[in-house]
Amino acid sequence: MGYWSSRGLRGSAFEEMINMTNKLYDEKKLAVVQKIPTPITPMKLDKSKGVITLAYFEQKSTIDYMGVAQGLPIAFDAKETEQGRLPLQNIHKHQLDFMRSFREQGGLTFLLVHCKDKEEYYLLPFETLELYWMGSQSGGRKSIPYSAFLPKYQIHNKHGFPIHYLEAINTYLAENKALKEKLFG
Repeated sequence: MGYWSSRGLRGSAFEEMINMTNKLYDEKKLAVVQKIPTPITPMKLDKSKGVITLAYFEQKSTIDYMGVAQGLPIAFDAKETEQGRLPLQNIHKHQLDFMRSFREQGGLTFLLVHCKDKEEYYLLPFETLELYWMGSQSGGRKSIPYSAFLPKYQIHNKHGFPIHYLEAINTYLAENKALKEKLFG
């Protein structure tokens, strides 16, 4: 069972940008995507400020965001790194299992990754994540190298959307016509 202290689960600037983007997507009727909260049980409360200062996680969280974008079910997790690579220890087996199951049910799943050292944002398709994960389980590298983050899936602040990931989804779907046909008929 994990514990949380008052410094632990504050939203990152990256997640705040995703949340702002999702709000704009909803307002413009492009997508409805929500942040999935991690269930916690409060242990200590600062009554004078009305804030939880210590809590424990009730269960493992799956992913950060779920929703639908123009008829397509999507589920994704947001990750940040400043190491020039994404350590696979930041992705848990239960998250990968959830993403695989979601995909098998016809949804699209991926990571949104903020490479803080380069101040760049990417969509990392599930297939790429799974490839590196499986490799790590057989003694391969324990991280996803920066070279795996493809320029075609780079996400920009565009048209007023801080993290305009729908463009990267469209690029991915255009290149994966078989998946697109399976999802849309």
